[in-house]
Amino acid sequence: RVDEWTDGDRKRVMNDIITTMFNKKFMEELFKPQELYSKKALRTVYDRLAHASIMRLNQASMDKLYDLMTMAFKYQVLLCPRPKDILLVTFNHLDAIKDFVHDAPGILNQVDETVRQLIETYSSLSAGEFQLIRQTLLIFFQDMHIRVSIFLKDKVQNSNGRFVLPISGPVPWGTEVPGLIRMFNHNGDEVKRIEFTTEGNYFTPQREGSFDLYGDRVLKLGTNMYSVSRPVETHMSGSSKNLASHAKENRTPNPLAKEELNFLARLLGGMDIKKPAGSETGFRLNLFTNDEEEEHAALTRPEELSYKVVDIEATQ
Repeated sequence: RVDEWTDGDRKRVMNDIITTMFNKKFMEELFKPQELYSKKALRTVYDRLAHASIMRLNQASMDKLYDLMTMAFKYQVLLCPRPKDILLVTFNHLDAIKDFVHDAPGILNQVDETVRQLIETYSSLSAGEFQLIRQTLLIFFQDMHIRVSIFLKDKVQNSNGRFVLPISGPVPWGTEVPGLIRMFNHNGDEVKRIEFTTEGNYFTPQREGSFDLYGDRVLKLGTNMYSVSRPVETHMSGSSKNLASHAKENRTPNPLAKEELNFLARLLGGMDIKKPAGSETGFRLNLFTNDEEEEHAALTRPEELSYKVVDIEATQ
């Protein structure tokens, strides 16, 4: 409700969540070399982050928010022109976050420190290592085909929830526009050229995006996809059964389960969850048109997809 949601509330919520997200201990854990953890573990961390302020979401709204986040990120990773551009997408995310806290120097410094760590850790990696990171992320998201209205309207997602890869536009930085075949002899001298026509309308980008603390990232993936105002919804597609079967698979023990739970115990231990104090009730965020629609979504969601709170007993 608009009358209950002030600019002060908005700023406070953003500051609380961003402070928690860029907590020093939390970042130290994230930057440690480790195996990719499960969907259940990611969802647990995401729940804790979303509730790090006075804002509250019930199960259906939380599911919708999480679905939107995962599909938007999958889209960004899938459409990266080259693997290294995943880093530019991340910088676009962080640049946007810095805009939210531009008048809070302490929090801004936390975000800048994370950007410095990203530059130090990843900027020197080879193209092959970035390709491995990209493939690992895509494997994580490969069975998630949730339809998002903003993507469906822009024709970047099919009705089955799969993304459409463009055959036109800028080619990856450092590559040439397709349409030429060069042939060389055994001495390495070029002896013949053959040109061919392509179905796409390709062009060379004018410059590479900046990998510095501040700069023009050039790449638009990871920037605000709501810059044009329109309603956004997520829809469960025909892949619910696939997701349900994977949810069941997650219940079976795996060799990394103990390490993962230990990691989560450390991770969540460093995250402060804000509880409304005294008479302050906080506010509830509803991602549906009304309460009835939200309640209906909660009732109709498959049981296998309901994420329960994960209780962690560190001693075991």
